[in-house]
Amino acid sequence: MTPHRSRAVCRSRGHPCDNGRVGDGDETAGQGWLLLIYRVPTEPSRLRSAVWRRLKSLGAIYLQNSAAALPASVGAERALRKLRSEILAMRGTAVLLSCTVLAGVQDVLSAFQAARDDEYEEIVDRCADFVAQVEKEHVARHYSFAELEENEVDLDKLQKWFARVRQRDAFGARGRLAAEKALATCKDALEGYAAKVFAEEKDI
Repeated sequence: MTPHRSRAVCRSRGHPCDNGRVGDGDETAGQGWLLLIYRVPTEPSRLRSAVWRRLKSLGAIYLQNSAAALPASVGAERALRKLRSEILAMRGTAVLLSCTVLAGVQDVLSAFQAARDDEYEEIVDRCADFVAQVEKEHVARHYSFAELEENEVDLDKLQKWFARVRQRDAFGARGRLAAEKALATCKDALEGYAAKVFAEEKDI
């Protein structure tokens, strides 16, 4: 199939240039990406680790070493511009591009979706641990407000974690539904435990 062509914008440090529009794969995924290409000093190694952690927290995927991509958005651009400034302050180099994919868009999308699915899967695993812990309290008949409060804090952390992943899930990864169901199961488990705690209080 012959790709459709049209003009698009690619910006490097704010300078315009010509690029092309995606002609294959998922059309939504091809509407625009931000690409940060950078280099940081090899020592100290904590600098590279800091950049990697920041990009991971944003949900970026690596297309190659030191070339990380995110779906284009105002928030993502702001965050990557800030990171670029920090890399320059480390005496590194960095350019930020806004562009589209000419070929291989499905590969880029698949990598992005896989990264989100991995995050959702980790949430599901943590939810299973949460439910198991609540069940353990039932078996031990350990019903206390202190434990209830601790479980509420843990569930709140899981929900906020899911919200962060959901925010960077630009294309609706398949793993999201499983994570939502797992969180609902956690909520039901906590409500059941809370009911037991309140019942025990009335019996005292």
